[in-house]
Amino acid sequence: MATINSIYERDLDLNLLRVFVVVAEAGSVTVAAQRLYLTQPAISAALRRLARSVGEPLFARAGRGLSLTARGKLLLQSARPHLAALVSAALSPAAFDAKTSEETVRLGLSDVNEAWLLPPLLQVLAKAAPRLRIVVLPIQFRTVSEALLSGRIDLAVTVADELPAGMQRRALFHGGFVCVFDPQKVRLPKRLSLERYLAEEHVIVSYNGDLRGVVEDALGLQRRVRLSVPSFQSVGAAVSGTALLATVPEMVARDLLKARPKLRTATLPFRLEGTAMELIWSGAQGDAGGVRFIREQILRIAGPLGR
Repeated sequence: MATINSIYERDLDLNLLRVFVVVAEAGSVTVAAQRLYLTQPAISAALRRLARSVGEPLFARAGRGLSLTARGKLLLQSARPHLAALVSAALSPAAFDAKTSEETVRLGLSDVNEAWLLPPLLQVLAKAAPRLRIVVLPIQFRTVSEALLSGRIDLAVTVADELPAGMQRRALFHGGFVCVFDPQKVRLPKRLSLERYLAEEHVIVSYNGDLRGVVEDALGLQRRVRLSVPSFQSVGAAVSGTALLATVPEMVARDLLKARPKLRTATLPFRLEGTAMELIWSGAQGDAGGVRFIREQILRIAGPLGR
């Protein structure tokens, strides 16, 4: 079988075959020129170039029209079905069959999203797309743009600030924050006063590895930070058995209390609304079969959270 390189080395303009097929079907240079929106001299020049490449005449004069030579008939028989297949491939959308697809979709998740998203998403895949695979990569609002632009991930679920041109985004839900603590180590009222909240020691999540968390950045308050961790997955272990307080999104608090039922929550002394959790993808890749399928499932799973 000829390789692409060997085909190109023959230096044959494949557009000439399209002109040839149309002329052969029309039997006339004039009619072919009208169908292809070209001039008659351009059609005639294309046919001469193709005949030189083939090495034999392809048409003979037949009255006021043209008829195919034996070589022309053979070329038409071979070229016409291939041209039709190429046009169909170029104009028809790629088919995606979830049941048989073996695509791999690379999904970027901030750590707060794994618990609510992955279990129901895997249940959907088990039934609807048993061969489709997902690679989960950790991202957060500072790294999501680079990860999408570089192609390391196909889509992401995280909070984000400004995004580069060409990125698509869809808000999934908003969520508030609560305070999580171990009642065996620190006694707190159900609703904290600001004075009491700032008097206690805290564990914070910082993606920068510093002592500033969402409270410092959003409200300008300064807590007594004893421990800074890089993800919410570490918060449960840090709070359990200590007097540390953790200010976390409500959905994170629910997961923490499921895993550690002895922990409790308290209402914060201020209003702290989280940035919208968003589904983000590149406009250039978002309509690919597997990526689009996963995107639709994420929107469906997140629907109840948004309501």
